[in-house]
Amino acid sequence: MVGDENPRPQDVQATFCATLVDEWIRSGVRHAVIAPGSRSTPMALAIAARSELQAHVVHDERSAAFVALGIGLDGVPALLLCTSGTAAANFFPAVVEAGLSEVPMIVLTADRPEELRGVGAPQTIDQVELFGNHVVWSRDPGVADADERSLWRELADDAWTHAQRGPIQLNLAFREPLIGVSGRLPEPVERRPMAPPTRRSDAVPAGGACPRGLILVGGRSGVDEDRVVALHRATGWPVVADPISAMRHLPAAVTTVDAILRHDGFADRHRPDVIVRVGRPAASKVLAQWTARATASGTILVQVGGPGVIDPDHDVAAVCAIDAVIDAVRSAGTAADIAADTEWALSWSRAQDLAERAVVATLAEFDELTEPGVARAVADHLPADAQLTVASSMPVRDLEWFGGARARAHSNRGANGIDGVVSTALGRAVAGTASVVLLGDLAFVHDSNALTALAQRHVDLRIVVIDNDGGGIFSFLPQATDLVHERFEQLFGTPLSLDTVALATAYGLDARTVQTADELVEQLQVPGPWVCCVPSDRDHNVQVHAALHAAVVDALSTDGRWR
Repeated sequence: MVGDENPRPQDVQATFCATLVDEWIRSGVRHAVIAPGSRSTPMALAIAARSELQAHVVHDERSAAFVALGIGLDGVPALLLCTSGTAAANFFPAVVEAGLSEVPMIVLTADRPEELRGVGAPQTIDQVELFGNHVVWSRDPGVADADERSLWRELADDAWTHAQRGPIQLNLAFREPLIGVSGRLPEPVERRPMAPPTRRSDAVPAGGACPRGLILVGGRSGVDEDRVVALHRATGWPVVADPISAMRHLPAAVTTVDAILRHDGFADRHRPDVIVRVGRPAASKVLAQWTARATASGTILVQVGGPGVIDPDHDVAAVCAIDAVIDAVRSAGTAADIAADTEWALSWSRAQDLAERAVVATLAEFDELTEPGVARAVADHLPADAQLTVASSMPVRDLEWFGGARARAHSNRGANGIDGVVSTALGRAVAGTASVVLLGDLAFVHDSNALTALAQRHVDLRIVVIDNDGGGIFSFLPQATDLVHERFEQLFGTPLSLDTVALATAYGLDARTVQTADELVEQLQVPGPWVCCVPSDRDHNVQVHAALHAAVVDALSTDGRWR
């Protein structure tokens, strides 16, 4: 027992782990995700011993890491634990995403002690600073030493403090025997205040006083919507909000910008003098290319996220807080200038109305449930108490382009990977919220290990799979027309020929196929866990998108000034 004159090494390890866990509980951690293994036994036992923590056992390490990411989206890190060796390497995709999106996460990788490293010991790789600069902080403190017990809480506090800015790694070496008895814990220490992160802060350029401005609002911004509203009221500028921002309900919000900017006349005549961007960029390539060439004064980047969210050194005129922009435009009398050019805001509003009507009317023309129709139905009928997660391929684009004013979701847009979509949504569900996930069959199969034991978890996870038998997004790329069909299908379309309903059923889940919007809306109201499949055809989906974009362009062409 620790506290004796000569405590057993396994008891020191047990007390060390219990101390870290106790300190993290004091800090507010309430969830731990454990990927089973042997070397991690001391920490796993310390976690399981505390009733304040919900321990979620996830068998696949990659899935486990994305579950932890999903939990961390609410701002409080989960503990994420694995054994030694390649188990830790399987955390990598989620750690990368968490780093780029500044999602808090405390990554605990168990390791062999120093004498077993580099000597060919089994299940041993070099785990020290394994995740490189994808984590904001990492430590390899070595095997717990009773003489250093006064430092244990400080180590936990350091980990917690740094984890507020993104994922951290503690590489914890344990010696056998791995099962010990925890003794008396070191007394709690006074917490040190967390220093705010150093941010680049520029003066607002003169462009901030221009009447022809645009506010782009994306995800992971950290900016309260009332500040965005204040900027809009101070300037009158339209607010282009993507679904990941959860701000599409704001006044003057433009939700159809991708389709609007496909009208060359409108795009050419509506180049703003200045753009204020809040948060990360939207998924739309059309918007990105237009903004890259649109401004005379450049983009004012409202910096709240860190360098993983935004890169202030590329085509950015200034990086500053949103209140600095508001103060600058008020001081410059921008509101008075806008009064003389109300046509700017009215023109965007008119285009938004025309485009929205065209989208709704065109979707109604299709007899079948199309992929954009799925996105619209999910957006319009998402239960009020549910959170939506969408895959970073076509689903996030369909939601952005055609989801309308009610579209709100999370998407792993840090690295934009196919990894862990179901697991991320599962993380939100185990944290206690009804969770809906919209993804394609390829992303679903890629993360199917998240379904393991899902039926026994008693969580509300509702999974909507658009099954177009392969990688649907590639059908919109030049490869689809530049390559012969057989080569395209081999390398990009990659048909799975898989029965997604049968796969879900094999995991013990309720599963069904839906063919109409009414069936999908009805299914969305049913508590999970369940899987529903919406069949689709990739080639027809391209035609549907073309019809929607053409309808918007035609609608805008009714205004002769934009021709």
